[in-house]
Amino acid sequence: MAMPPVILERTPRPPDGAAEERRAIVRAARTVLAREGWRRCTAEATAVEAGVPTETVRRCFPDHEHLLERVLLDSSVSVAAALGAVAESCLAEITDLEQDLIALGRAWLAPLETFREHFAIVRHVSAEVTRLPAGAVEKWQAAGPRQARRELAHRLRGVAARGLLDIPDADQAAERFILLVPSGVVQRSFLGALPVPRAEADALIADGVADFIRLYHP
Repeated sequence: MAMPPVILERTPRPPDGAAEERRAIVRAARTVLAREGWRRCTAEATAVEAGVPTETVRRCFPDHEHLLERVLLDSSVSVAAALGAVAESCLAEITDLEQDLIALGRAWLAPLETFREHFAIVRHVSAEVTRLPAGAVEKWQAAGPRQARRELAHRLRGVAARGLLDIPDADQAAERFILLVPSGVVQRSFLGALPVPRAEADALIADGVADFIRLYHP
């Protein structure tokens, strides 16, 4: 009689302490960067926030400015992905062009609340932009704002293909939509630092959408 197969239980692998230590340092750097800005987010400040010796931070990330750049880029990629999902959700099907664009404008502002730490970082970085390492600003813009605009442009091409808008240059149209619709609220809120009353935000969005439609009406 055949014997039943022997099932060997795998011993759970212990957690990777070094990897978790690095993740904790990255989280700490993000927190300090959002609170203090680029120049004050030192290895020492990151170590205090992470609850580890400064030597540990320097061992894990010998180039601290590279760590800060990584934090900024990772955060920007996350926000760009969220905005890409917003554009897809709001423009996948159009039932009422004006109302759907208004919904897009409102949803485009949601990351100001969802990613508060990111926009705190952006406020600091914008003030310190001339002191950032060479190339950091270009990488940030490419990974974040420009990627979000590309995703919006892709969706606007679909709207134009249905004959709902006359858009000869979708990239330019995406930039104009952002400038006309959500940017007024973004500026008045100082990138989410101060609240803007809902009625005021809605009025700014509706006016911006009306201007956008006038620009690109077939």
